[in-house]
Amino acid sequence: MKSSIRRSRRAATAVALGSVLALTATACGDDGSGAGGDKGSEGSGKGEIVFWDNNGGVRTDIWKQIIADFEKANPSIKVEYVGIAATEYQSKVDTAIQGGGLPDVGGVGAAMAAGFAAQNALDPLDGRLGKSTIKDKLNEAMVESLKSAGGGDALYSIPTSANNGTLYYRTDLFKKAGLDAPTTWENFYEAAEKLTDAKKNEFGYTIRGGAGSIAQALDAMYGQSGITSFWDASGKKTTVNDPKNVEALEKYAGLYKKYTPAADLNNDFTKMVAQWDSGTIGMLNHNLGSYQDHVKALGTDKFRGIPQPTGPGGKRVQVSNPVDGLGLFKSSKNKEAAWKFIEFAASHESNSKWNESAGAIPSNTDAAKDAWISKAEPTKLAADALNDGSTTIVQLPYYLPDWNTISKAENEPGFQKVLLGDMSAKEFLDNMADQLNEAQAEWDQQKS
Repeated sequence: MKSSIRRSRRAATAVALGSVLALTATACGDDGSGAGGDKGSEGSGKGEIVFWDNNGGVRTDIWKQIIADFEKANPSIKVEYVGIAATEYQSKVDTAIQGGGLPDVGGVGAAMAAGFAAQNALDPLDGRLGKSTIKDKLNEAMVESLKSAGGGDALYSIPTSANNGTLYYRTDLFKKAGLDAPTTWENFYEAAEKLTDAKKNEFGYTIRGGAGSIAQALDAMYGQSGITSFWDASGKKTTVNDPKNVEALEKYAGLYKKYTPAADLNNDFTKMVAQWDSGTIGMLNHNLGSYQDHVKALGTDKFRGIPQPTGPGGKRVQVSNPVDGLGLFKSSKNKEAAWKFIEFAASHESNSKWNESAGAIPSNTDAAKDAWISKAEPTKLAADALNDGSTTIVQLPYYLPDWNTISKAENEPGFQKVLLGDMSAKEFLDNMADQLNEAQAEWDQQKS
């Protein structure tokens, strides 16, 4: 599908959602008219600001704690918290960019930075960070990841965490079946088969077929194929539909309904995680963010969370290490106070508190040294895998304005067809490759 059509569809969706967002517009830090491109102002550094959480519900409690700490340290500033589900966040921001009602501060992860920046909705933060108390306290790789995601020219989001893909497995079930830990893809597939007894509603794996399925599928593809770059040597053609990736996706999708529950077809991460925590499923691919959920459901003695399996030659390849962060919306009329909140959230104590709750890797280098990390095995193993040279990261093209649309709305239904056997893995990946190559060509033309 042509990218111009994709953009038209996205704009139409934004307009359709306008009436929904109008309900929240009155809660914004300005008069509800702030939209993409509005210059805003520095403000007094006092009064009320509005913060939109891009993972509302899941992280609401810890953000409210941090907000309470911030308001205690800054009694002249009040933060209005608005929690928005991760699956709805981008559409709500896109709608507000077009029609007004943007917050002062919002979650801006790597996958969203380019899209928001391209609509002139975010303030560059390089200058503010350069004068900040946290300027030398942020993980450089996370900063560079967000800068690259935004297009490479400016930093539009201050990193708060990295949330590595993790393979969780039931140690009790593996021990009972006499299986080795799924540290290789060979062991993974063996376990998926041996732990499945459909008649007893026991399955070796739960596959993500609903919202967010593409990122997980890409992780499985590149992990098995061992391909280490998203683009070929020319930088113009994606490797997504390389024959090795096609073969890997065929094998991975072949797990569905054979070694996974049928309900997986429509499961997003919340349903998938809940299903794994409450049932007798052997393995789950998610990220560090669900670690605490598993601890609450299973304790610490029935499961482990390890880095993704190794592939050819014992090398581990995975798609980009997702970095989340906080952005300052350009339309804010109280940027001074908004920046104070961002700075506070990325400080040692707050960043450590947030990431301990989420089980993610802190962006603040002092927070990354805190004692809790050594006690949270999945986080420690993920951090070690990123730093010891054992893992190659395939950088996803977050900078493409159409990336989020291509990797979600445009192709999630197609992946479901692959799972159902109604579309071949090759046809699916060829379609995605055509979209990506076109989007890259448009990006190159724009940059030239």
